[in-house]
Amino acid sequence: MRLFLALVACTLAACAAPGPQLHEFHGVDVLLVGEQHDADSHATLQRQVVMGLAQRGVLGALAMEMAERGASTAGLPPEASQDDVRRALRWNREAWPWERYGPAVMAAVAAGVPVLGANLPRAEMRAAMADVSLDRLLSGPAMKAQQQAIRLGHCELLPQQQIRPMTRIQIARDREMARALQSALAPGKTVVLLAGAGHVEPELGVPRHLAATLRVRSLVLPPQPTGKDHCAELRLQMPRRAP
Repeated sequence: MRLFLALVACTLAACAAPGPQLHEFHGVDVLLVGEQHDADSHATLQRQVVMGLAQRGVLGALAMEMAERGASTAGLPPEASQDDVRRALRWNREAWPWERYGPAVMAAVAAGVPVLGANLPRAEMRAAMADVSLDRLLSGPAMKAQQQAIRLGHCELLPQQQIRPMTRIQIARDREMARALQSALAPGKTVVLLAGAGHVEPELGVPRHLAATLRVRSLVLPPQPTGKDHCAELRLQMPRRAP
């Protein structure tokens, strides 16, 4: 972890640094990299992580919150074009800017490593909102913490009756990403997940749904000020959303 924090500091300072030295993650089965979705500096570090593991020959797969379950670059050649890769991943460019995530994705493809969609398909989210079995996947304190995270993440603008259904969606997405990681495991390899920071929290997110026998490391990248008022933007969007 100290190594990664040093790399982050170097990235934020725009210093010239060598590629990441990933010896501290030797033997790790799953590496979860949690980003701030609008922090440009995080994209650089994500690419460094992917390239560093690929160059060592230990990158087993790259899983992405930014693509849905079933999407995969498996079968594409290392010289595949960006258009081919986007089609294989069914990439939603309106939701996720390719310019931000493309470098990490293409680094994996060029290394012959599959990139996998790991997120719950949007078509299944409504069913997840009503799935009471999801309430049992977190302990009482963890469920309360996750509900609070949903409340604060939506700037306390969600009606109270929507907090539990929205929390279920978060849990369902975390479970789906964990399943994608489990399915991509290979001996001696590390599977990497790129996702929002909340998804990699050890007590609340994806790690809660992974087998306890796995060696899992979570790396939450440090927040970056962007000058944007997320809550102001959300206030403008909320009235236009369908109930």
